Order: sequence, then structure tokens, then C-alpha cells
Amino acid sequence: MSKVLWKSLLISPAVLGATLVLSGNAIAAEKQVVSEAIQPQTAQATKIKEVTLAAVPESPANNAVQVSTSAAALQEQTVAVKASEPTLAKPAEASSQFKMPSVETQVAQASPAGGATEAAPVDTKNLQQILQYSNEGQEGAGQITNASQFRDVQPSDWAYEALDRVVQRYGCLVGYPDGTYRGNRALSRYEFAAGLNACLRQIESLIAANGADAVSRRDFEALQRLVEEFRTELATLGTRVDNLEGRTAFLEARQFSTTTKLAGEAIFAYTDSIGDERSPGILGDRVRLDLRTSFTGRDTLHTRLAAGNLDNPVNDFFQTDRGVFNGGTFEGNQTFNIKPGGIGSNNDIQLDWLSYYFPFGSSKVYLAATGGIHSDYAPTLNPYFEDYDGGNGALSTFAQESPIYRIGGGAGGAVTLGAGRFPILGPTSLTVGYLADNANVPFLNDTEGRTDGGLVNGDFAALGQLNFNLSDRVGVGLTYVRGRHSAGQGIFDLGGTAGQQADDEMRGRSLPVVGTALANDPSRIRGIGAGGGLLANRASEDMTTNSYGVEVAIRPSNSISLSGFAARTFVDFDSGRGDTWTFGAGLALPNFGKQGNLLGIFGGAEPTLRGLRNNNGSFVNLGNNRDYAYHIEGFYKYQLTDNISVTPGVIWLLNPNQTDSNDDAVIGTLRTTFTF
Repeated sequence: MSKVLWKSLLISPAVLGATLVLSGNAIAAEKQVVSEAIQPQTAQATKIKEVTLAAVPESPANNAVQVSTSAAALQEQTVAVKASEPTLAKPAEASSQFKMPSVETQVAQASPAGGATEAAPVDTKNLQQILQYSNEGQEGAGQITNASQFRDVQPSDWAYEALDRVVQRYGCLVGYPDGTYRGNRALSRYEFAAGLNACLRQIESLIAANGADAVSRRDFEALQRLVEEFRTELATLGTRVDNLEGRTAFLEARQFSTTTKLAGEAIFAYTDSIGDERSPGILGDRVRLDLRTSFTGRDTLHTRLAAGNLDNPVNDFFQTDRGVFNGGTFEGNQTFNIKPGGIGSNNDIQLDWLSYYFPFGSSKVYLAATGGIHSDYAPTLNPYFEDYDGGNGALSTFAQESPIYRIGGGAGGAVTLGAGRFPILGPTSLTVGYLADNANVPFLNDTEGRTDGGLVNGDFAALGQLNFNLSDRVGVGLTYVRGRHSAGQGIFDLGGTAGQQADDEMRGRSLPVVGTALANDPSRIRGIGAGGGLLANRASEDMTTNSYGVEVAIRPSNSISLSGFAARTFVDFDSGRGDTWTFGAGLALPNFGKQGNLLGIFGGAEPTLRGLRNNNGSFVNLGNNRDYAYHIEGFYKYQLTDNISVTPGVIWLLNPNQTDSNDDAVIGTLRTTFTF
């Protein structure tokens, strides 16, 4: 090979991008080995070294070719390992918010004594630059057979003859996808090392196919000199391969599962009803561990364990004087108050969610065996505030999502059907779902010949929702929920707890999570059935509900999000009918002050009973108990690290339990959330 050729290689910047297109075939050939590197049942990572330079005598050049051949597999393995980082939030399909450390990070922290071989230090910065240059120009490039095919190379150029010889004799330079060579661009040593790597691989292929005579001795000696010159850069690639092989072996021996990933969240929270001496500040926790299993790559099985020890500090401090639920209100509930075991539980670990998502044609199917709620499968259209009762969105259950999604829960299923594009509305879909509170209890209440348990005979909530977009920044949802609620169970209760109905049996009972006591069970209000005022306690009755809601999300820019909802619930029972309203709106500023931070302000009225009739149609006078139960909330989530955030916030409740006779309540909270 002439000196003119090597002079052009050293000067031309396109050696990187142009010649590296050729290496795409070698990368593709090794892709299968890489993609199976972390699967214990597949071939071992030693396959990386199986490619050798046949018919070439042992020499530094031969060794360099063998190392550089492994570089492509190294690159693909690096991508494959990093691509395995999962995220968690309930549900996974809705948002990703919990991130596990990358496999590389976990292995790096592992002790060599655990069985893994400690690899030699490697200059990762140099490696990343080489890999970056190796990728350049690979996508979309066509076959180049002579130098005249480059749009920016002319026969009059001083290096044209040398370039044309390299292209025709070795097929080593194929140019960029846009058909250019870019010969005047500056060339770095990293680019040249990557280009040399591709040429060595091509020469190896020629020798393997045509014998040692395919490359002249003079050309081969020139290659040897170049290998010596760039030995450091090529050695970096070889060291990285050895290091990665050791890490891969470590993972294969110790991986938890080839199909399951673990993600979780731990919340430390201090909360207090400010200015109320009856409510001392409390400090507690809520922990969730979610095992995510995929069998096909498109499905997800969630198996979640949870525990917690925090109850609502204001629940019993604002009595209705109506004997409802033996407590005051369910306003001000925060997401970490939702925990298995109900009221008074103290970090009792339980399986609180078991569900399975999978596609069926163009539809999405959801099945829940326990712990299912409507927001698992139905879009709530409340971005940034909604975190599926996790620790990275709004503080309260009210600000997280419309209370219409809190009606019922448990076991059942749902499907989302794509309905195509409607004029003006844009992409549209229809979601329908059914959840039963006590699907696993065949005989919840068999008095008077009734059977209140099971999948279809017990408490349930059936949802239908039409989802559409007015534009790429405006979404709208129209929701209907039909529910049945047995005596003693609240309406907005996420499914409640079977078989525990007496008011004095508070411990272990799952009470409603949002709204006033009157809104959650108007059938127990005094005076119902007598046509008079609120005079006497009475037993609760079975209720059926019909709820209608609308949700809207608007995103004027990437740094501003507006959302809101409104819902009305009609409650029917033997002695009368109630009318409940709720509405709210919020402003979210994502990345406010720092990437990952969130400033949120939300206000509205929690579910409030606004009207009540006897079964004869006459109105029941609610007196002072018909004021809207207003809720105003502000919080600021500060992202300390990728896995830790701190959220101070305040919740202000006006007219607690829908009466201005009660003093306002102010709840202060400091929430620390760890995700892993």
C-alpha cells in the first residue's frame, strides 16, 4: 500500500464515519451473542473471542485484530446491559418513576470476594469516544464501489487515487449515509483507531476468504506499524472486553430472575395538624416492593408487597355529630395513609396488589386478582399530580386523581379499545372495567336470603370512559361509574374490607380515602325516612351509585401543566337519595428550579353531600352541613438524587366535614421518598 494511501488516512477525518459503516456487519453478526449474554441458559460470553484471524502468522497485528474484532461485541453488550433499567409506579404502563440502579452500577459495587474477578482499570473515557466514533455513519449507508460515488470527492483532488484504491481493493471506506466523504474534517486519534479497527476487520475477512495472498506483504507491514502506533487505543478495547466478561459471569451466577425485576419505594413522612393541640405531630412510613415479571416482553405481572403505619391525623377531630363512621372526615388523607391492614395497622406486610397487563391485538387488557383500582387502567388526566398513590406526586389522595376513580376496587378486569381518530377529537379510545370488592368471599352476608359476596353478587364498581385528544397538548376524558355498596361501607373507599362493618371495630378496617363522612354514606343521616330534620341515629343501608365525571389536561408548554376534574354522584338507597359533588383544578410546574423538581398547587372541593331526599321525594334539611368541603394544597418536590426526593407541603381544609361550624384545618407534611 502506498505512502499516499496512509497519508490520506491520517489526514482524512472520514476514516471514522466512512470506514466504520463497514463494521456494521460484524456488529450484527455478534448481536445474538450479546443479547443473550445475561441469560444463564444461553451460550457463555466467551463467544466474544471466537473470531480469529485465520491464515495470519502470530504477530502484534494479529493480536490487535483479534482484540478489535471483539470491540463490536463489547459495544453491543454495553448497550444491552444498560437497557435493562426498569422503572416502577403503579401501574407500570402509565408512568415510570421508580428507577433501579443499572446493572453496571450494581456489579461495580459488588465485592470481588463474592466470586467475581476484579477487572483491571480501564480508561472508560477513551473507550466511550472510540465507541462513539465507531457508530458514526453506520445507519442508512449504501455500498460504495469507487471514490467517484462520494458527492464531495472529485477526480482532481490530490488524494483521489489513493482513496479510490482503498475503496476498490479493500472495500474499507463506504462513506456517510448522505453520500459524502468529508475529507476536510479534522481527524482525532480516537477516530483513526476506530477506522483502523474496521479496516483490520475487512482485511481479516479477505484473508479468510482468499488466503494470505489477498493482502500484499507491504500493505501488511504498514498495518503492523499502525497497530504499534495505536496500541494504547486498541488495548483499551481489549481490556474492556475482559472486564465485561467478568461482570457478565458474575451476573449470570447471581441474577435474581431472567423474567422478573424488583422495584420499590419507601416513604418517611412527618405530618401534623398545625395549630390543633389534639393532633400531635407523627412520624411514620409506607413501603412498597413491586416484583415485575414479563413473559413475552409485552406483558407485565405485578406482585406488590406493602406495609405502613400512618393514619390520617385529622380523621377524628371534626365530628359531624351524626354518628357516621364513628369519626369525623376523610378529607386531608395523604397517599401514604393508604396501606394494607387498614386503620391502626403497624407495618403489617401484605400482598396489596396482584395484577396482569397484556396486549390483545390493538387492545390492552388488565386483570386484577386483588388490590385493583380504576386508575390502574383508566387514564386519570392529572399529570404530575398523579403518582398512583406513590411518593412523587401530590401529597393528598384528593389532588392525585378525581374521586370518581376511588369508587370501589378489588378484583376484576378491564380493556382499553382503540376507537380510531374522530374529527377534531384526534386519537380516541374506549376503556371499560369491572372491579368487585369481595370477589373472594362467597357468602359475605347471607341474612334474609341475600348473598353479598362473590364476583357478581357483592359490592362492585363498573367503569366506562371515553378518552380523546383535542390536540397533542389537550386531553379529555368522560367517565361513568356504576357502583353497589353494602351497608357500612363508604362510597369512595377503594373497595373497603369485607366482613368488618361495625363502627366500633375500627382496627383493621379500610375506611374511605377521600371526601366527607356525609358524602361517603348519606343513608345513615338522621331524619331519613321520617320526613323531618336530623334527629336520630339510624342504621346504614345498602347503596347504589351512578357517577358522572369529566377530566381535562392541558399542557401549554413543556414547563407548565394544567389539569382539572368535576364529578357528580347520585346515591340511591331504600330510604332516600343523595346528591354529591366534587371538583378540582391544579397547576404543575415540572423541573421548577432543577431537573426532576416539581412545584404543584391544587384546589377544589372534596366529595360533599349537597342534597338529600326522602323516598317520598321530600327534601331533608341538612342545615349547616351542606357547605362545600374546600381543599387547597401546595407542595414542592425537590429531587436530591435520582433516587431520593424531599417534599414539603401544606394542605388547608376549609369547612371540614362540610360545615363552617368546624374550624379550618391546616396539615403540614415533610415527605422523603426513596425509590429503587
